[in-house]
Amino acid sequence: MTTTTVSSPWKVDAATSYANQNLAQTSTKRNDTIGMDGFLTLLTAQMKYQDPFEPMDNSQMVAQMAQFSSLSAQTESNGLLGSIAQSLSGARMSDAASWIGRSMLIESNIATPDRTGAYAGELTLGADAGNVAIDLVDASGKTVKTLEMGAQAKGSVPFFWDGLDDAGNFIGGNALQVRVRGTTPTQTATWASIAAVQSPASGTDAKLITALGNYSPTDALRLG
Repeated sequence: MTTTTVSSPWKVDAATSYANQNLAQTSTKRNDTIGMDGFLTLLTAQMKYQDPFEPMDNSQMVAQMAQFSSLSAQTESNGLLGSIAQSLSGARMSDAASWIGRSMLIESNIATPDRTGAYAGELTLGADAGNVAIDLVDASGKTVKTLEMGAQAKGSVPFFWDGLDDAGNFIGGNALQVRVRGTTPTQTATWASIAAVQSPASGTDAKLITALGNYSPTDALRLG
């Protein structure tokens, strides 16, 4: 059996061979995965095979090195921030779990009873008021309880109702709307009991489950 060897008429010089070798080694890699060693290899090859009559400008070389250093630092920074965010997310979940059974003050004009059946909240007044009153109204529009607050100074004004009528009978138990008379508060907030903590499968922040709905830990104005 006779073997015939066919030679190519095209000759490949050393520079082209070296470039082809680098191309073969890096063709399966993405540009954003090149490391410091790969960058220095490419930079050395660029300097080695540059035109001696038109050498690479020193400022261009420095700019390229500075650009790579900046990219490398940014990549490391993004990785570090990702680790910190993951760590903080776990810490928030751990902290939120310890809130179960407690109450959180949240911005809302709906009040719900706590474990004892009591209602509580807080108004924020932007100015002094002479005759403040709070009506707790049920879903049908009926006023279940009126809290006469009287004259109040600018700032935070807490309110509380034990859920009992004047005869000592419990008449609360449902969510009630907070309506303020005699002034317009800049903020109305109520206390809500935290029944559970929900950790979404998507990995987003934990949610605190209350009778008023689900809230982020950052929604809490204060813990009680």
